[in-house]
Amino acid sequence: MTFSHKLLNSVAAGTIAATLLVASGAAFAQTASFKTKEAGDIVIRARGIALVPDEDTYDHNISNGNGHGELNNDVVPEVDFSYFLTDNLALELIAATTKHDLTWKDPSLDAGSVRLLPPTLTLQYHFMPEKRWSPYVGAGVNYTFFYDSKPGQFNSVKYDDGFGYAFQAGFDYAISGPWSVNFDVKKIFLDTDVSINNGANTSKAHLDPWVVGVGVGYRF
Repeated sequence: MTFSHKLLNSVAAGTIAATLLVASGAAFAQTASFKTKEAGDIVIRARGIALVPDEDTYDHNISNGNGHGELNNDVVPEVDFSYFLTDNLALELIAATTKHDLTWKDPSLDAGSVRLLPPTLTLQYHFMPEKRWSPYVGAGVNYTFFYDSKPGQFNSVKYDDGFGYAFQAGFDYAISGPWSVNFDVKKIFLDTDVSINNGANTSKAHLDPWVVGVGVGYRF
């Protein structure tokens, strides 16, 4: 399955889940009051996210310049926190950890697995904060920690931690009182240096993952 197909599947699954969440509360929401977005609000969300690395951009200088690396996707729970500086501007911090298997193709080699902890801070602009349906866009920074690396068929595989840029778009749909549902898509531009067999082979990997999430939020 190509990256575009995997991404479309993840986005489609997230869109369907968000639609079902919105639809399930829509009838009740028509008559229920809801809390609008206001300066000073704190929002805590619980989301399920799919992290889809863009392995098509993987540099490959392993095994004497042959082959290329592929990281698989992962779906995990995620918690995020938002603070509204104004009615329209908010800061969001997400926290989640994912696990990915790394495979080298041509030749085919098992390069083990690695876990990612990618805290991401974004500044968002929320449109129509007074409305039940309120979309937003955002941009910010990411710092990814790589840990619990397993070398597979190699003696060792090491990934360097590093900063990246993040862009996002999504929407909140208020259901009742402080409760809302959320759909969110992020693009993170992330590079890492990979060292194989204690530095015998090295490569710069452009992971550039998409993060597709859907969940429920509570506003304080």
